[in-house]
Amino acid sequence: MLEVDVAIIGAGPSGLFAAYYAGFRGLSVAVIDTLPEPGGQITALYPEKDILDVAGFPTVKGRDLVANLVAQAAPFAPRYLLGVRAETLSYRDDSPVLRLADGSQVAAGAVIVTGGLGGFTPRPLPAADGFTGAGVVYFVPRLDELAGQHVLIVGGGDSAFDWALALHPVAKTVTLVHRRDRFRAHEATIDRVRALSVRILVNAQVTALHGDGRVAAADIADNQGSTRRVPADTVVAALGFTADLGPLADWGLRLDRRHVVVTSTMATSLPRVFAAGDIVDYPGKVRLIATGFGEAATAVNNAAVAINPAAHLFPGHSSEGS
Repeated sequence: MLEVDVAIIGAGPSGLFAAYYAGFRGLSVAVIDTLPEPGGQITALYPEKDILDVAGFPTVKGRDLVANLVAQAAPFAPRYLLGVRAETLSYRDDSPVLRLADGSQVAAGAVIVTGGLGGFTPRPLPAADGFTGAGVVYFVPRLDELAGQHVLIVGGGDSAFDWALALHPVAKTVTLVHRRDRFRAHEATIDRVRALSVRILVNAQVTALHGDGRVAAADIADNQGSTRRVPADTVVAALGFTADLGPLADWGLRLDRRHVVVTSTMATSLPRVFAAGDIVDYPGKVRLIATGFGEAATAVNNAAVAINPAAHLFPGHSSEGS
């Protein structure tokens, strides 16, 4: 059993900032997320998109914001438990204990739920059976890993076109396949991709993948029944993610339409369980990354007092530290 002061469920921006702030307060931290990489929605959906509403950054790419948040928390050595889901919540001597999907347990002085819209599960690519992790990916944490490759992107939304823009400069070829002739992406982004040497195949879908242990080619069938085979070293299945609260919905938290109801201290209806970020709801709630940062700090400060009633709610400004 891992024992920490604060267990944070969700490694998105709010969770990563909470990890920093808890470390700043001298609290030990574990960060738990179902995704294999930190960053939450940003990493899963728009790592290459420019974000314009984070204070202090006129513009920052999603992946750079995540990297900076991880670096900010790094001096305090948070434990990252990624690719695993928090299944159950129980109490031991009035303190929360989380059981994870892999059977491990995390005992904490307090829990902070920063799960965004809930756990993210990628929509599967039916033809990918047997190749997931062997050339089929659902997001690309590091673009340089695909340098010089034939890349096939499946999807017609913002994520698919963002990946096409990001990968075009580094990949050998980029092909985008969509089952319809209409896209869900922003029109300006579609126009930018059309202006590049990206092959766009519409009214088509991937029917089979080929390769010896790893993807090497894909069969693409159009609506008229003809099939072509294209080289594909990596297939990016940008088909979107489904988000749900999962086991959180059964913990006894007070919920309002898939959101966790909190007080002004970010306290939930369960003792020593706090929440912050897009997952929370209260009158006047605005779902922005910037809002989540403030909520994360509020949650950590109030969790610190719940863990140790003698602690000060406000620890002072970080600029006052050594």
